[in-house]
Amino acid sequence: MKKLLSIIAIIITVCASAGITSSAGTTADKDKFKAVVPNMDTVRMNVLDPHSNYYYKRIWRKYLSNDTSMSLNEYRHLYLGYVFQEDYNPYRQSEYTNQIRSLYFKKSHTPEECDTIIKYAELSLADNPFDLNQMQFFIYALREKKKFASAAIWQYRLNHLIQAILSTGTGQKDSPWVVINPAHEYNIINFMGLIATEHKAYEGDIDYILIKPTEDKKVPEGFYFDVSYLLKMYNMKFGEE
Repeated sequence: MKKLLSIIAIIITVCASAGITSSAGTTADKDKFKAVVPNMDTVRMNVLDPHSNYYYKRIWRKYLSNDTSMSLNEYRHLYLGYVFQEDYNPYRQSEYTNQIRSLYFKKSHTPEECDTIIKYAELSLADNPFDLNQMQFFIYALREKKKFASAAIWQYRLNHLIQAILSTGTGQKDSPWVVINPAHEYNIINFMGLIATEHKAYEGDIDYILIKPTEDKKVPEGFYFDVSYLLKMYNMKFGEE
């Protein structure tokens, strides 16, 4: 499966802002992207207020209509604000995902298999809209079927959702990335072309993902992720279940 080069470019830009340099990253890249720690209380007020420009139903409609005018701040509210929606469950897995799990590990797929991937990926994303694994697999199958316009739409969505995550911090201890699903920690690592080797809890609501050592000594040993709101909202909804 081909790497998503545009996503990697976003990762390189953010890594530059975190002090992780690369031959593809430049000072100009660093100046374009500024990570801002989200104020989740403000996000909650905005997405629940019908008069706000960030009211969730409003930005969700823009997202579904493929509105390319959506700003980074709107994507931040779309992603982070999902924790305040009624159907939010950070550990939910769509039943449709299991229908194509066996296809994940194949290096190539027949046209019929791509049709199957497309069918169940669409159903899975309708049920769990921020399943980044399914989104990536969906894009791949669309491209294989030469449905390039649809693939471009989903690629655009995926790029901007990842950018929204990366805009919440630098991945360092003092500025972790905020995620609303634990799988997104591994998505970010994988999109960097890195391999996660171990998961550690750090101070309760911060996860630390160690990565396999690389030849690039400027890449850190691991990255930090803030799961505080993920845990808070899950416990509020489901308690000790």
